[in-house]
Amino acid sequence: MHLETDTARCVASGQCALSAPAVFDQNDDGKVIVLDAAPPLAEHSRARQAAALCPAGAIRVHGD
Repeated sequence: MHLETDTARCVASGQCALSAPAVFDQNDDGKVIVLDAAPPLAEHSRARQAAALCPAGAIRVHGD
């Protein structure tokens, strides 16, 4: 799995950081920060959930 984010699309809702705190965080403006763009298998489900919950569609998941 590889994660990609688009901070220009990010609306700072924080769903990513709440859903997968080991993978995502927020900067001072509330925009998404990727902590681990290639997370371990144990985090894949949470990362996919974070992408699905993102209201702006700012997170893309590539591969398994």
